[in-house]
Amino acid sequence: MKIAVYGQKFVANNISYLNQFIGYASSHSIEIHIEKSFLHILSSFKEFKNLDFPVFSHYKELTKDFSLMFTFGGDGTILSAITLIRDSGIPIVGVNTGNLGFLATFNKDVFIKKIDQIFNKKFLLIPRSLLSLKTSIMDHHQFFNFALNEIVIIRKETVSMITIDAYIDNEFLTSYWADGLIISTPTGSTGYSLSCGGPIISPDNNNFVLTPISPHNLFSRPLIISDHKKVHLKIHSRVKSYSLSMDTRLTSLNKDNELYIQKAPFYIYMIQERKNTYYKTLREKLLWGMDKRN
Repeated sequence: MKIAVYGQKFVANNISYLNQFIGYASSHSIEIHIEKSFLHILSSFKEFKNLDFPVFSHYKELTKDFSLMFTFGGDGTILSAITLIRDSGIPIVGVNTGNLGFLATFNKDVFIKKIDQIFNKKFLLIPRSLLSLKTSIMDHHQFFNFALNEIVIIRKETVSMITIDAYIDNEFLTSYWADGLIISTPTGSTGYSLSCGGPIISPDNNNFVLTPISPHNLFSRPLIISDHKKVHLKIHSRVKSYSLSMDTRLTSLNKDNELYIQKAPFYIYMIQERKNTYYKTLREKLLWGMDKRN
């Protein structure tokens, strides 16, 4: 078996967990490949000074013979990892060493106890849909154009609102007069969209949600649409450019650059403990129903 390991930072409190993980993999003849920058971070700790594992730094190196990718961090680490996984179909085991851990559902203590079951594939494999982006003006410096959580258009270098003309399957929907607009997947519905008043959508739904950011129109409300629909956006601003974010990646585009958004042709697969369901995560992570009267 061959596995990939990815992280963006590491703290001394997690040394014992990673040591146990590496020890288990070595004793079971599991081939570990560590992302190059993460290996450099680990090498700064004396316990990992002599780590000698193959490295990867590009998505083309993650071939389909990898069985799993283990991410050590939080949800942001997973969002960053998908730029390497892409359409390879490699399932992600998210080990939560961060804070919220909505996607990274394996607590580091539970992860060590369940490691044998993980490698024996006794957990659920959950597909997560993504958004795909194309622009009317091609930019050779654009980043990976898929998003697991959301695509966000937001004003830049101005305190004035921007206007976003939205079309669904070529039919005009409305003009959002706002600070910006969020197009979210069900996975991202518990992120930025939620903080802007958007609905929570369970990941087994085939929907996207359009959530305006601080709209000036009182009747502008979040809109849930089928993920079979195609979204076309035209942006009007007093300045030359606007900001575009896709999960953790941020860039700026000329206001003449129109956006075409639809469902991606592939899924990201998450490993999930059978008892650690989506609704259980809602209760625990978002404190759903945590009222003294309950």
